[in-house]
This record gives sequence, structure tokens and C-alpha cells, in this order.
Amino acid sequence: MRKLKTSLCTAGFLAMLTAGTAQAASQDDLIAMGKAVYLNKSKGNCVSCHQIDDSDATQAGNQGPPIVAMQQRFPDKRMLRAQIWDATVNNPLTIMPPLGKHWILSEQEIDAVVEYVYQF
Repeated sequence: MRKLKTSLCTAGFLAMLTAGTAQAASQDDLIAMGKAVYLNKSKGNCVSCHQIDDSDATQAGNQGPPIVAMQQRFPDKRMLRAQIWDATVNNPLTIMPPLGKHWILSEQEIDAVVEYVYQF
């Protein structure tokens, strides 16, 4: 009986460890996807308007606000996502296209961009 309990505990621990590793890998994948969308001139093209402190963003624009202090500016990630989905809700005169509302980006791509910019 004692051997069975030990085996079950070990199996449970390994399952938790594997799930945590898979979640971390998927988070890294999501951030990588967000970066790709952010920098892609034929997709999100965020880099054409927003300055970001990323060495791959060599030609960042200055039309929109810089991507800095995102966690302080958007303590609730859902508000950042809503801003990317449709910035015209908060500012009807914005030049930022409603990326989600007009299906410029998919739901997954918006989630990925949020994760990417949230680290700055």
C-alpha cells in the first residue's frame, strides 16, 4: 500500500511538472508569435506606428504611443487587449485601426501581441 501511495504521489508530481513546462513553452511560443505579428508589415504592422525597445524593431514609428511601461499603463491585461481589438472605443478619432473588429488580426494573434508587448 505504501509503495502505491508513493507511486501515485510521484506520478502526480510529474504530471504537474510536465503541465508547468508545457505552459511555459506555450507562453514563450505565444510571445514569439506576438513579436512576429508586431514586426510583420503585412499583418499587424504595429512597428510602423509604435516605438518599442526591441533590437529587432529597427525602423519603429512614432505616430502612436511608445510601447513602454505596459503593465503600469494597463494593470488589467484585458484592457490592453480591448485597446488592440478596437482603439476607437476609447478614442473615436484614433488613427489606430480596429485590428480585431475588422478582422485584421485573429483572436490568437491579438492574444499573442498582448503577451509580447506586456513584457515591455
